[in-house]
Amino acid sequence: MRLCKRGPLLPFGLGFPELLVILAIILIFFGAGKLPELGRTLGSGIRNFQKSVRGEDEEENANKELPPSSSKSLPTNKEEA
Repeated sequence: MRLCKRGPLLPFGLGFPELLVILAIILIFFGAGKLPELGRTLGSGIRNFQKSVRGEDEEENANKELPPSSSKSLPTNKEEA
């Protein structure tokens, strides 16, 4: 983290005032009602990405059991004498 006259800079050279401007633009663009939904969607996307990187999706798919096959008795072609 670099220091400048105003204080520490965040990644990409952004400071606190720049982040406030970006957040204000997002608030205007999406509106206050959509922000919780946007955050929820972003969070679930990040969680799914982390699971796929760890390989948890493959384990879940391998552990899922197939539905039991129907064990109906099939008719036989044998004629009883």
